Amino acid sequence: MSAFTRRHFLQSAGGACTLAALPAWANDGFPAKPLTLVVPYPAGGASDASARIFAESFTQSLKQQVIVENYGGGTGLIGANKVLSSPADGYTFLHGSPNEVVLPPMLNPAARYRPADFVYSAPIATASIVLLVRNGISVSTMDEFLDYARQQRGKPLTYATVGVDSLYHLMGDGLAARLSLPFLHVPYKGAAPALQDLAGGQVDFGILPYQNSYDGMQEQGRLKIVSSFSKDMAPGLKHIAPITQSKQIPDFVHEIGGGYFMRKGTPADRVAVLRKAIGEAVSRPDIRGRLEAEGRKVAQPMETQAQADAAFKEMVDRIANLLKLMGRKNLAA
Repeated sequence: MSAFTRRHFLQSAGGACTLAALPAWANDGFPAKPLTLVVPYPAGGASDASARIFAESFTQSLKQQVIVENYGGGTGLIGANKVLSSPADGYTFLHGSPNEVVLPPMLNPAARYRPADFVYSAPIATASIVLLVRNGISVSTMDEFLDYARQQRGKPLTYATVGVDSLYHLMGDGLAARLSLPFLHVPYKGAAPALQDLAGGQVDFGILPYQNSYDGMQEQGRLKIVSSFSKDMAPGLKHIAPITQSKQIPDFVHEIGGGYFMRKGTPADRVAVLRKAIGEAVSRPDIRGRLEAEGRKVAQPMETQAQADAAFKEMVDRIANLLKLMGRKNLAA
């Protein structure tokens, strides 16, 4: 069918009905070229593993190659800025969480953006955060670990996270303040280098998002998974003790949810294209199985931008309330 014939057909009564049934982006031709999925951490970490699972599904759904690019450093600042410095055309999007989108503008004066500079396409999953200890620390439960930490007052325990003012850093400082423990924070550019030093005995413990590779490292005697900070465990993590089993801090519950963000100003129909692809991905049994094996609670598909906006607002409000409880000034307020 020629372009003229096709236009003539769409202008007819029957064609108008066909056009009305098409999604808004169908005439746009988006995406017409490969897309870039920005991961704000080095390859090998939990975010990278999750992003690559979704990239495979997106490539199939969008009929265009989705290329994963890693930009580690600055607790996600570099990756976030990569997306914000790209055209608002939907071709570059962020595998993000509060660590990159919400916390930096609230706490870091170097962050020249605000959460509102992003538009949320849809959530993908909630990750369990775990406490890991290096080989040589003979503890099996959270309470045993806390008792051990109290015995080290002359030499504060060092702990690894993905960076300064990440949620994991705030958790470590909050735990230390609550129980009067002298922890010393050691920031890294991502989970992979933090885990490497933890397994090598360079730091005493880590607060990191769970990956199933931790189980293999535990079997090898390179580290120990002490507890998850989740209240309700994901299907694949029934072998890890939840924080609710602790007698000292059963209410110290923290998880981290993430999803996909585009630069504000991206056409709504293009944001909707990605949201549709996300919905298709989280509905696939194979994708759900791989994410659950990584300790994720998989999100339900979202159909509207209003739903995504509400989820984003809840994320921002929750982090703002956490900072308020800790007495930290919110620079984005």
